[in-house]
Amino acid sequence: MNDFWFYTDYGIWHVLDINGYDHVLFLVALTVPYLFKDWKRVLLLISTFTLGHTLSLLLAAYNFIRIEASWVEFFIPITIIIVALYNLIKASEKDFKITVLFMSTLFFGLIHGLGFAREFTMLVGKAKDKLLPLLEFALGIEIAQVIVVIGALCIAYLFQKIFNLPKRYWELIISSIIIVLTIPMILGSELLDIL
Repeated sequence: MNDFWFYTDYGIWHVLDINGYDHVLFLVALTVPYLFKDWKRVLLLISTFTLGHTLSLLLAAYNFIRIEASWVEFFIPITIIIVALYNLIKASEKDFKITVLFMSTLFFGLIHGLGFAREFTMLVGKAKDKLLPLLEFALGIEIAQVIVVIGALCIAYLFQKIFNLPKRYWELIISSIIIVLTIPMILGSELLDIL
């Protein structure tokens, strides 16, 4: 039980770590277009993200995939900006393709998982059974993501329903803030130094 809580707790704090706020920014960007009544779609989206995240960790833990950390560090903020820009451009349109959103979320989960792959591999060491710790870690990630999403939906409710801020303005304001907070991550990327 202690190992179970260790990896689950590690997954929770992987998301909620104030120094690694990129995960929270991505979740907020993903959640911005939705309200509480859309909770099933939001849960499915964040679970899709967790699936991608877990799959890339699994592939990295068993040495099926290796990507230079500088590339991953560069592409994580790019994924955040893409989702935020998508919100600015498409979120108010009723005819956007939800399949594209889910496939993008899965792909972005793969990229974000690769960002943690090295640390996770060091965490589990040379243990033969990496699958159980990985699933426990994924459970922790999902718990933390639900916490973040509930918080984001509560704040959205407060501004949209209590302060009467139109939904479209909410999407524009929050997505713009996310882009502004993410740009320094791209500019601080080691990849830009290499290029």
